[in-house]
Amino acid sequence: MTMSAQQYVSSVLEKLIAKNPGELEFHQAAKEIMSSLELVIERHPEYIEANLLERFAEPERVVIFRVPWVDDMGRVQVNRGFRVQFNSAIGPYKGGLRFHPSVNLGIIKFLGFEQILKNSLTGLPIGGGKGGSDFDPKGKSDNEVMRFCQSFMTELYRHIGADVDVPAGDIGVGAREIGYLYGQYKRLTGQYTGVLTGKGLAYGGSLVRKEATGYGLIYFVDEMLRANGKGSFDGKKVVISGSGNVAIYAHEKATSMGAKVIAMSDSNGFIFDPNGVDLDTIKEIKEVNRQRISEYVKAHPHATYTEGCLGIWNIPCDIALPCATQNEIDAAAARTLVKNGCIAVGEGANMPSTIEATDIFLESGVLFGPGKAANAGGVATSALEMSQNSQRYMWTLEEVDAKLKNIMVNIFHAADEAAKEYDRPGNYVGGANIAGVQKVAEAMMQQGVV
Repeated sequence: MTMSAQQYVSSVLEKLIAKNPGELEFHQAAKEIMSSLELVIERHPEYIEANLLERFAEPERVVIFRVPWVDDMGRVQVNRGFRVQFNSAIGPYKGGLRFHPSVNLGIIKFLGFEQILKNSLTGLPIGGGKGGSDFDPKGKSDNEVMRFCQSFMTELYRHIGADVDVPAGDIGVGAREIGYLYGQYKRLTGQYTGVLTGKGLAYGGSLVRKEATGYGLIYFVDEMLRANGKGSFDGKKVVISGSGNVAIYAHEKATSMGAKVIAMSDSNGFIFDPNGVDLDTIKEIKEVNRQRISEYVKAHPHATYTEGCLGIWNIPCDIALPCATQNEIDAAAARTLVKNGCIAVGEGANMPSTIEATDIFLESGVLFGPGKAANAGGVATSALEMSQNSQRYMWTLEEVDAKLKNIMVNIFHAADEAAKEYDRPGNYVGGANIAGVQKVAEAMMQQGVV
């Protein structure tokens, strides 16, 4: 008996959940992606015979390792490290490292799974991977972070390489951490190579890399607005969750396009400034002093600070940009945003909206840019950094920014065209999933059972 596309997708999901118990974020990502692919499977029944989806959902390699390090008090600490090398069909594994107490295998697998499609959407030859540790860099001295990073890389280095797996930064891994990681890799291998991206400009980094995810998010959402007759960022009120690189540089680019950012947050709470959040103050608090966002109201007493970061979605806005972490917008928050007149949501973080929230946005006609498409600017510019490293060359800021904008505009139109081709106009979740998987699926089919 021939299996239908729906039966095949359901059976793959059932097996995946049974084989990976307790990995809820991975289950969520798999359901969201695979539910979009039934129409693709219907048009390509050969994918069922090749069991393509089951292979697609199983990482090629998972590495879990112990990370011992010594704190400033001389005490030995132990953390757990991960690297999930998910799919190399179209290029070397590419994806960030996340250092955060919440990190576990399920979260790394969900991030790596999403990364396959995100990387494919850029049009660049990079596969999907992700890694990290449950180490928390907050409150640690520079020396403690250095010792941890050196221990982490002492195991990781044997599994990565410029043509094998090229990690980058993510939550908790910024320029400081990348520097320590790269220094240890070079020390262990004796190679000066483009094995990490997000490097400092002094040793092979790319201009615009720090700004890339935030800038790219704005380029994607702006194109989405224009394509749907909703104007542009000019004159729009914007709420941005988070206050890391993605949020800061989304603020910078949106403001340069005429928007007013009225709220931002961190893991403790959020600020609301009806006059527009002052970016210089945020940069000083977060990038220079590494303080909590509550410090903002000391410099701007007309603004308000509220404990609890999720309340930020109660603030009426035209455009919402979740740039903090996964599942920060639930169904209740989505309904509130819709009720308050929000016309567009762009995901700057990875899967910041629950499946229920995403459905509410789509059903309500809110323009919705999913993270695998809208926040692909960071990995796109990482791939541009890899290209520059291979050439032993450095492009100008204007050259990199122009390439980034072109990539993000192309990603939007790829998702838009795929959505229309499969009779889902305006559904950029389905469109992005379909457009992302097509190239990977073709490469996997051509390479045989590997």
